[in-house]
Amino acid sequence: MPNFKRYDYNQDAMVVINFEEQLQPETFEFTLHHLIDDHIDLSAFHKKYQNDSGGRTAYDPAILLKIILFAYSKGITSSREIQWQCENNILFKALSCDTVPHFTSIASFVSSYPDAIESVFEQVLLVCDQQGLLGNELFAIDGCKMPSNASKEHSGTFRELAQKQEKIRKKIKYFLKEHKRLDGRKPKEKERKQAVAKAADTLQKHFDKIDQFLKNHSLRMGQGKKPKEVKSNITDNESAKMTTSKGTIQGYNGVAAVDRKHQIVVEAQAFGEGQEHHTLKPILDGISCHYQNIGIDEDILAKQVIITADTGFSNDANYNYLRENGINAYIPDNKFRSRDKAFTTQKTKYGKRNQKGRANVQKTTPASEFTFNKKKKTCICPAGKAMLLLKEEHVSEGKKKLLFEGRLTDCRACSLKSQCMRNPDSADSRKGHGRQVSLTWTNGRTATDWMKKRVDSIEGKTIYGHRMSAVEPVFGNIGTNKRLNRFSLRGKSKVQGQWQMFCLVHNIEKLMRYGSIH
Repeated sequence: MPNFKRYDYNQDAMVVINFEEQLQPETFEFTLHHLIDDHIDLSAFHKKYQNDSGGRTAYDPAILLKIILFAYSKGITSSREIQWQCENNILFKALSCDTVPHFTSIASFVSSYPDAIESVFEQVLLVCDQQGLLGNELFAIDGCKMPSNASKEHSGTFRELAQKQEKIRKKIKYFLKEHKRLDGRKPKEKERKQAVAKAADTLQKHFDKIDQFLKNHSLRMGQGKKPKEVKSNITDNESAKMTTSKGTIQGYNGVAAVDRKHQIVVEAQAFGEGQEHHTLKPILDGISCHYQNIGIDEDILAKQVIITADTGFSNDANYNYLRENGINAYIPDNKFRSRDKAFTTQKTKYGKRNQKGRANVQKTTPASEFTFNKKKKTCICPAGKAMLLLKEEHVSEGKKKLLFEGRLTDCRACSLKSQCMRNPDSADSRKGHGRQVSLTWTNGRTATDWMKKRVDSIEGKTIYGHRMSAVEPVFGNIGTNKRLNRFSLRGKSKVQGQWQMFCLVHNIEKLMRYGSIH
């Protein structure tokens, strides 16, 4: 047999370690360590500490920030896991100087300092600018919807929550009746009685939680043109139900603005709403605020920096805001592909998008099959019948709308009724309605027309083509490499702090690769 050196894993050894030597140059931990120690002012964290005249000494915010950001870079978000790493992982030991903060201290630090985290985010942005990592030529904006620490089963309108409360009341009543029936029964039914009592107690707690929410909160209204009630959430009422490609979630939309040159995140905010067009102005205001605070530029948006975002951020209000403020933006509407000759054969070749789950939806004759005359304000249906003009509406400045409805007598006897109307039986009733169709047009000078001309131009198509390559890799890095697939906190400010910390990790990685932190 060959003669090998003997070894034994089951032994202890006293090893002399220099923590500074563990942080090797050109690594994330080295960049993080020197960035926080030499470039970042952490005084914003000091405001909540009140132990200068007595009390127990606290962990330095620099230590906590280093180990949390390093943990996030490894896809670790659990405070208990971070504590374990500080006990066993040499790199965590080096960053924490062999201290082991309790997991409650780590969790409290993550959730208690959203304003201070934003201050660190700004300072890292300044370092990126000093290192030449910001191009300040094109910012791409997009959002990433993720579930949060809230259950979507606890969501609903106030009416739905009241109905759920009533169902729980009936269940509690049943369990109490069942508990009373089991009194004095045989010993073998003792377990059944205990299970019934436990179920009644759990339901009572849920009932009380809904009751307190309904008493202490008001209706949550949406931000559309005609605001209506949206679903509240008992666990985290600042989160929202959102439809994503992976189904419906209860969570937040993490929106980021990314500089194209090195994909540095220049603004990061979390929003508890699924619709993105309401988030554009806050994001642009945030970019301007950061650049002013750190002295890069007093009004970066006025310097004709290009702003790009996808169709989720498009609406008339945003277009008006962009045009009135002279912002050099390229945000297409949801019809811009249909106007592009390069995509004329797309539907024929690949089929329509987002058709999954729509197989059972009845298809009706589209409005394009109707013949409109704007000047005469008339409409002829596919059967050749003239329709009634129901309403002429001035939607906004430069935008008008005509609403037509088919006569009941025409629709009732029409051979195309089953294909044209979603509810053909409606025409058979005296109080029913014929087919309704509308025509909307503009005078060609609205803000929406202004944006259409920009994105449809050759220059606009070229510029918009840079959006995806700038912002999508950032979400890929944070979501796939850093394994952020859900927010672990509750409340908009806390979730935003966690979102900014992950964006901080991304920016520090860019400093590691393209900067020179020593």
